[in-house]
Amino acid sequence: MLSMTHMIIVFIVVLVVFGPQKLPELARGLGKLMAEFRKASADFRNAFEHEMRDLERQALQAERKKAEATNVSANITQSTTAPASPAGAEPSTATPEASGTANEGPVVTSVAESVPRSYEESSPVVSEAEPVSAEPSVDPTHDHKQPA
Repeated sequence: MLSMTHMIIVFIVVLVVFGPQKLPELARGLGKLMAEFRKASADFRNAFEHEMRDLERQALQAERKKAEATNVSANITQSTTAPASPAGAEPSTATPEASGTANEGPVVTSVAESVPRSYEESSPVVSEAEPVSAEPSVDPTHDHKQPA
């Protein structure tokens, strides 16, 4: 920066070169130039910050979509894992590329075993030596909740 003595010397040189009548016009022009420069730099800064916010927002949305896609694919993978094949059934050796179904979604196969839908259906078979009780047996080492 210029020191105070340098500024005084510049002021005197400008006064000598342009004269006392032109000095107010030059100062006014310089003030307008400075105001336009400040306005242009503020507009540039605002536009730059706006673009940066848009880029950050787009990056955040892309990360969210990627996380959703990962969660959805993990859920699909968990829900469509093939159970053990029933006795006598042969596992399929065809690959999706060979069968032409590479672009189709996952194939869900039916389960051959029956799944009980309530507690009464899931009660174990009792032999004649064991007495049948109305209360279900609870293993004290495990904290199982009974289905409703």
